[in-house]
Amino acid sequence: MGEWVVPLVLAAALMHAGWNSLLKGGGDRLVGITMLNTWCGVAGLAILPVTGGLSPAAWPYLAVSLALHLGYQVFLVLAYRVGDLSQVYPVARGSAPPLVALAGLALGADPLHPAEGVAIALIAGGIAALALRGGLRVRADTRPVLMALVTALFIAGYTMVDGLGARVAGDSLAYTAWLFFLNAPPMLALAWARRGGNGLWLAMRRGWRRDLVGGVLALGGYAIAIWAMTQAPIALVAALRETSVIFALLIARLWLKEPVGRWRVGAALLVLAGIATLRLA
Repeated sequence: MGEWVVPLVLAAALMHAGWNSLLKGGGDRLVGITMLNTWCGVAGLAILPVTGGLSPAAWPYLAVSLALHLGYQVFLVLAYRVGDLSQVYPVARGSAPPLVALAGLALGADPLHPAEGVAIALIAGGIAALALRGGLRVRADTRPVLMALVTALFIAGYTMVDGLGARVAGDSLAYTAWLFFLNAPPMLALAWARRGGNGLWLAMRRGWRRDLVGGVLALGGYAIAIWAMTQAPIALVAALRETSVIFALLIARLWLKEPVGRWRVGAALLVLAGIATLRLA
């Protein structure tokens, strides 16, 4: 694993936390994530003349990924309807890395060293612990957790598929550009059907600056992640990328002025221990 993989993926995690924080403050999350994806699609289209075509062998991976991304975005919006960001986000993101690791082992794609497995467990455990409020007590309503777990399945699926697809393509930037370009129309069609053309137009006029910044962060962050998955085991990149939850915690405390208790500080330290283990592995 190259020395630049860890710091760049951590930067991608910060970008991920950034666009999720912008999405949280955007009101209608279906419209927000649709407009964000639209800007990502525009950026992908702008990059395509530079990257050119995609290897034929990568198109099946891209097709599966597009279906998984659509499912992820739909279930993420549904999860946020029944649960808070601070509960849904950690469960969804923290559950995905172990699933990716298991998928990698099952497919024989990325064998892991014992220390790398420990690092993934520490990072995923710390992130999942952030979803628990007041120690081991959880809310009686299990719907947010169940919806977040379904979302995690989609996250694990598209992460594994995109990592393998970018490797087959031999050009991670081309794969990323095509992914974001083709990912925008289905979400736009879904939001158009649910909210109508006037609703989307008004939302674009009101929040285009926020959505544009969010789109740049989303595209840049995932482009780094896809590149990193061609340089290192996919499960390790997935675990590192989900440290975005720690950045989201810092944003919530410093920017949104949300309270952060000792439990969440301890969970954050567990994640940091996982990152340190990974650097020493």
